[in-house]
Amino acid sequence: MTVAPPDPAGYDVVVVGAGPAGLSAALTLGRSRRRVLLLDGGPPRNAASGAAHGLLTRDGIDPGDLKARGLADLEPYDVTVLSEPAREARVVSGGFCVRAGLSWVPARRLLLATGVRDVLPPVAGLRERWGAGVYHCPYCDGWEHHGRALAVYGRGQRGHHLALTVRAWSERVTLLTDGPSLLTPEQESDLRRVGVKVREHVIRALTGQDGVCVSFHGAPPLALDAVFVSPEQQQGSPLAASLGCTLNEAGRVVVDDLGQTSVPGVWAVGDMTGAPQYVVQAAATGMHAATCLNTSLIHEEVAQRGAAFHKGQLPE
Repeated sequence: MTVAPPDPAGYDVVVVGAGPAGLSAALTLGRSRRRVLLLDGGPPRNAASGAAHGLLTRDGIDPGDLKARGLADLEPYDVTVLSEPAREARVVSGGFCVRAGLSWVPARRLLLATGVRDVLPPVAGLRERWGAGVYHCPYCDGWEHHGRALAVYGRGQRGHHLALTVRAWSERVTLLTDGPSLLTPEQESDLRRVGVKVREHVIRALTGQDGVCVSFHGAPPLALDAVFVSPEQQQGSPLAASLGCTLNEAGRVVVDDLGQTSVPGVWAVGDMTGAPQYVVQAAATGMHAATCLNTSLIHEEVAQRGAAFHKGQLPE
């Protein structure tokens, strides 16, 4: 791994984003003897969390430490790391041109790992407790609060689904709808059957140092150990859309089974594609897409030498 200005001569691949997906892709490509530029746009999405869970052999690792270890893994390979986001990207003859800082860098392929951005509910005190009392994923943080007083923030289908899920970690779950619940009669019945209480009072604020205290307008406060919320999300970067990559109705970048977007030569990995949002899943999609991207380069190089891969013939 080299931490240096980008080489104007260009790279085989520019990887945009240095979360688990981007780091995994850069590692795989570096081990495939590719010249790689990794653009590190800043802290990972889970930086606010004290620990990343569910990662084999690294359960509970600090997200910053995980990233540092991932960057260290790149050191033996021809991977240049630049602490800059990709400002712009263009399709050019022979590949792409990416602007990082003040420099434009050519690349044969482009791999996007720019993630998503959580759009948190506008509740006073919630953002300050994000990752420390307020969480996104029970698979990541449910065990640490199992059996305790928990709440789910949400309405309608989203709140119903998350409340039923969190119920698997504790029998003491309350759904906070912060106004009309928007639940159907069937959904209300579901929650009653599993013992989930519903509070429709408008929330005033989240406070507290040890746990979370939820205060309401016109109702007594509620003391909790943790709150789970499934926030709306946006693309972490406008790069994919600016290149013309197809996005689905949820705003995720559409990719095929190889991880390639609708723009030839552009791959996308991790949360930005709507993949399950776990660290290990992001890393897996990064590796898979990187191997497919590298295969496309191999085919291109073989063809330039007048050769080709041929399908095997079935025995007669």
